[in-house]
Amino acid sequence: MKKWLLRPIKPVRLSRALLINSAIYFFLFAGVLSLGYVGMAYLDAHRYQQSQRVNLEKQRLAPPSAPRFLSEGDMLGELQVPRLQLDTIVVQGDSNATLKKAVGHLPDSALPGQWGNVALAGHRDTFFRSLKDIKVGDEIRLKTPERNFEYRVESIKIVGPRDVVVLKSLTGHNLTLLTCFPIYYVGPAPKRLVVRAREIETPQQRVVDQNAAKSGNSQQLSF
Repeated sequence: MKKWLLRPIKPVRLSRALLINSAIYFFLFAGVLSLGYVGMAYLDAHRYQQSQRVNLEKQRLAPPSAPRFLSEGDMLGELQVPRLQLDTIVVQGDSNATLKKAVGHLPDSALPGQWGNVALAGHRDTFFRSLKDIKVGDEIRLKTPERNFEYRVESIKIVGPRDVVVLKSLTGHNLTLLTCFPIYYVGPAPKRLVVRAREIETPQQRVVDQNAAKSGNSQQLSF
């Protein structure tokens, strides 16, 4: 028998092979954990969305009540972009916990029915992913316990994260959708996608505006 067949495997080779195998199992285990976490987060958000839709319909069927005062995490309504099949619950606030389960209403912006700009923020990899296909002229619907609002997209812009001018109202009754951009960027995205829409005036809205003008209160709520 040849002598080289009887030579023992060097410890260095064993250590290297063990290290490689350990690394493979580590990354495999980490990948499984990551997928499990993402799956649990998705299921949790899905359950929350379903429960809040039921809650919204119950509130819409209930007799009119006193004006609502929203706190962080309270349900505001349901946002829909029919052409994109986007349908998501909107809640008050923009904390990380809030944006994991719904689209958030920026607290310093107007509420639906107020004179001003209703600003809504959502994650690009969940609820607002389909905004990559939004177009000027698209219809946006916002359903609250009190009434329905309809908007038409007027502009789509890409801006820096510090450009707060986009939150200002230009025509009185505006809606702005905000998400990070590029949509498929790996890591923290450097830009923001800004979708601006104007409310489609209805007879009910004209009455609200006329009452606001008579009272001198441009911040008149619709509820």
